[in-house]
Amino acid sequence: MKEFLTNQVYELRTKSGITQEALADAIGVTRQTIIAVEKGNYTPSVILALKIAKFFKKSLEEVFYIKYEK
Repeated sequence: MKEFLTNQVYELRTKSGITQEALADAIGVTRQTIIAVEKGNYTPSVILALKIAKFFKKSLEEVFYIKYEK
């Protein structure tokens, strides 16, 4: 079974009404990093994942989770 990390960053960000730029500025990364995380093209470090979860006032598991494929 194949596993990969997925996330709810796009959904949380758009629900909150903030831009990629605003989120990036708030957590100290570039807008390109946020784009890559949202698309699943970049697996953030634990520190970055925690910063994102904290920004949205969510637990790490509410934002990032493992998805399994056969």
